[in-house]
Amino acid sequence: MSSLKSRLVALFLKHSRKKAFASPENLKRWIAASRRTGSHEPPARFASRFEMHEHMLHGFPVYEVVPRQLADSRRILYLHGGAYCFEITSYHWLLIGEMAERLGMRTLVPIYPIAPEYDFNAMFGMVLQLYRDMLRETAAENIIFMGDSAGGNMAVVMTMMAALEGLPSPGCHVLISPGVDMTLRNDEVRRMARQDPWLDIPGGLEAIRLYAPGMEHSDWRISPLYGDLSVLPRTLLLTGTRDMLTPDNVIFAQKARAAGVEIDLVVAQDMFHVWPLVDMPEGRRARDRIVAYLRESGDAARRALPQSLPVSRNSSNVARM
Repeated sequence: MSSLKSRLVALFLKHSRKKAFASPENLKRWIAASRRTGSHEPPARFASRFEMHEHMLHGFPVYEVVPRQLADSRRILYLHGGAYCFEITSYHWLLIGEMAERLGMRTLVPIYPIAPEYDFNAMFGMVLQLYRDMLRETAAENIIFMGDSAGGNMAVVMTMMAALEGLPSPGCHVLISPGVDMTLRNDEVRRMARQDPWLDIPGGLEAIRLYAPGMEHSDWRISPLYGDLSVLPRTLLLTGTRDMLTPDNVIFAQKARAAGVEIDLVVAQDMFHVWPLVDMPEGRRARDRIVAYLRESGDAARRALPQSLPVSRNSSNVARM
């Protein structure tokens, strides 16, 4: 049974955040309100916990969070969610800080341009350049793309776009409730939207219209489910049974495995969209799972270094939390 706190959070979302996705008009009102109150800056307490660096790229900030005790030479590139229209939140920063501290890894956080002021081309113009810059300093196998929701979508699309440029794929992905088919036409997705306490179809489609004007929603750059999944690295994907995006995430995992990708799919019972960002028992267990996965993937990569034979990337692992 889900925890009391998770049920209370779901109830709060149903009577607050879900309204943003109930209609295109509501989404626009929530965007306007967020512009008046939102801030992308990391929490003030980060200054005492981490060494913080900031630089500008394409006119937008990129923060680097450096833990006091570096224990791993790999680096995380974190792409925050927010339906391509909303800024990074304190929930994202808390997850970023916990991952950086527990793993002892440097983490880069781009405050990428968001819709409707900017579009797909501006977003990926920035984040792809950041990846190119990272590759000049760090081997691809030592880079982790981590993202939630829209950020999970961006992580997958960016890997595909990088492959078209001839750039190497990152060492692994950690995807938290990613949007992988933004057509939102799957009948099961539409059925689940009625019980999803947060997301809904009308606002979701409006977010894509604002983010990618003139682009087909079935374009792989918008819906990576329809792209070349064979270029993806080893992946951990976390999704929940009360998230309307889950049916497409399951299909994505199946297609990725068929394309030769090693993918661990976690389907958490009764969990809503991006639940690992929330401080509750289920969220803590999910974060433990991410930490364990990244430690294991680092150990596996180090063991594979002397080997000349390719390692199979097939996996049939599906876990339920």
